[in-house]
Amino acid sequence: MADYPTSFGKEDLLKCARGELFGPGNAQLPAPPMLMMDRITEISGDGGLHGKGHVVAEFDITPDLWFFECHFPGNPIMPGCLGLDGLWQLTGFNLGWRGWQGRGYALGVGEVKLTGMVRPDRRMLTYKVDFTKALQTRRLTMGVADGIVEADGEVIYIVKDMKVALSES
Repeated sequence: MADYPTSFGKEDLLKCARGELFGPGNAQLPAPPMLMMDRITEISGDGGLHGKGHVVAEFDITPDLWFFECHFPGNPIMPGCLGLDGLWQLTGFNLGWRGWQGRGYALGVGEVKLTGMVRPDRRMLTYKVDFTKALQTRRLTMGVADGIVEADGEVIYIVKDMKVALSES
C-alpha cells in the first residue's frame, strides 16, 4: 500500500480531481458537480467483507443540488446512474490509494438493483464498496467490487460485480 491516510475530507477529494493526490496520469476523481461524495471515512486494501479492500464515503444531500432542478421538474429525484457512478468513483479511488498507476475507467457492472429514491428531503448518502478482487499484473490493473448506497441509513441501491481498471495509455 502507498502511504496515504485512511480518510479524506472534501479538499483532499478536490485535490484528487485536479490530479494532485495520486500524481499526473493516475487515478483521478471527477470535479464538481460530478464528484458524488463529500468525504471518505474509511478505506483499506485488506478490509471489508472479503478482506480484499473497502471504501466508505458520504455525500451530503441538499435541495439545491444541480440534478434536482432538471430530473424531473416538479418531481425531483437524483438519477440512479449518479449513485452508481459514485460507487465506480470510489472503486477507482481505492486503486489509486493503493499506489497503483494509471487513469481509471469503469469497465462495467454485473447487477444493479434500485430499491429506493433520493429526493431533496434526504440528508445523506453513504456509499459502501467491498472488493471481491483487486489485481495488478503487467498487463492489467483492475478492481472488482460489490457496493451499496444508503440514504439516511436505508439501503436503496445494491450493486454486484462493478469493474474498474487503471490504464497507463
